[in-house]
Amino acid sequence: MPDAYEFDLAVRYYETDAQGHVHHSNFLRYFELARVEMLKARGHEYADLEADGVLLVVSRATCRYHRPARYGDTLRVLIRTERARGARIDHVYELRRNDELIAEGATTIACVDRTGKICRLPAYLELPEAE
Repeated sequence: MPDAYEFDLAVRYYETDAQGHVHHSNFLRYFELARVEMLKARGHEYADLEADGVLLVVSRATCRYHRPARYGDTLRVLIRTERARGARIDHVYELRRNDELIAEGATTIACVDRTGKICRLPAYLELPEAE
C-alpha cells in the first residue's frame, strides 16, 4: 500500500450545519473516503477485500478541528500510513484549504474476518517495518 496519498474534495451543501460550517461528523467520513481512495490508487477495491472475507474496522479515531470549512470550499485531503503490519493499520490525516490546516486526525484499523476474529492483513496492505 502506498504510504501517502492525497486528493481534492469539494465540500457539498448537505455536509454543512445551520451555521454553514461542515458538520464535525463529516470529517470522519472524509477520513474513510481517504482510506478507500488510497486503496483504489493501489489497484484494489474494498469490495474485493470483503469478498475475500477480510473486513477492516475502525478501532480508534481522533480528529482535531482547527478552522471551519464551508460549502464550496475545496479541501486537500492527505492520508499517510504510519504502520501496516500484522492485523493493524495506523493512518494520519490532514485536511487543508490551500495552505490552511482545517483538521487533522488519526485512525487505527483492525483486520478481522466475518466472525469478528482478528486476522492478518493481506500482504499487499502491509508496509515494511521502519528501521
